[in-house]
Parts: sequence; C-alpha cells; structure tokens
Amino acid sequence: MSTCSTVTRAPSGRVAARDAAEENLIAALEPVEAEARTATKAASAELDPAQAAALLAIAGGAKLHEHLLTGRLSVATASGTRLTHSQYRQLEAAGLVDRDTSHPLRAGQPVALTDTGRAALAKSRRRTTPATPAAPRPGTWPTTARPGR
Repeated sequence: MSTCSTVTRAPSGRVAARDAAEENLIAALEPVEAEARTATKAASAELDPAQAAALLAIAGGAKLHEHLLTGRLSVATASGTRLTHSQYRQLEAAGLVDRDTSHPLRAGQPVALTDTGRAALAKSRRRTTPATPAAPRPGTWPTTARPGR
C-alpha cells in the first residue's frame, strides 16, 4: 500500500501577487454586483401609478430639502409637486433615483433619475395598442349602418 503525501510549499512571489490581485478584484466588484442585483430587482418590479407619477415629476427636475424650522425632509419638483421623504426613500431603495450629496441639505440636494429609473419610467409609459378595435355596441352613435333611402 502506497501513501501519497502532499507537499505544501510557501507561496512564491508570483502566486502571492496573483492571490492579492484576485482579492482586490473581488473587493472592487462587490459593489458593482450588488448594484446590478438591485437594478435587476427594480427593473423587474412593476411601478404603481403613484411611483410612476413621482418619477415623472422628478424627471422634470427636483431637489431634496430640509425644512429650516421643523427639520422635515421633502422633495420639491419643478412642476410644484411635493413628495414626502418616505416616498423618496422607497424610490431610492429601489435604485430608481439618486441625489447629489455635494450640496448642503438645507440649500437643496438635486435629485435625478438613475438609468434604472429612466428605464422603469419608459416601461410604465408604454401603451399597448389593441390588435383589433372594440366592437361598437348596437344602437350607439356613430352608427355604421347606412340609411335605406
């Protein structure tokens, strides 16, 4: 009976460099993969009418403001629509909107649609046209029958 023994050696310089590069690559790709998972979930979910309206309002321009006296957060859009902070958080958690945090919150942080948000808004706005028009009910105007004169 022969026994096979495995000899372990200390990693050479090339192997150690390769392993370090692999760890760096994995660490760099983790946020990208997490964002892709979030984008896939957000894109696959259907928007309800309130979310679609909020995205449409944000698409025209919006800012997240903090009220000076109460400290409440809300999103004011260019069309005059106001969104509550909870509505904004839902859209942000779904990966549909993002804000520019380089501006102070009291001055207003610009809010914009992400690529996922634009795609979801475009998908929700598509209208499906029926293949055949609905048949008119008998006795409704305009009639398709010709007068018999």
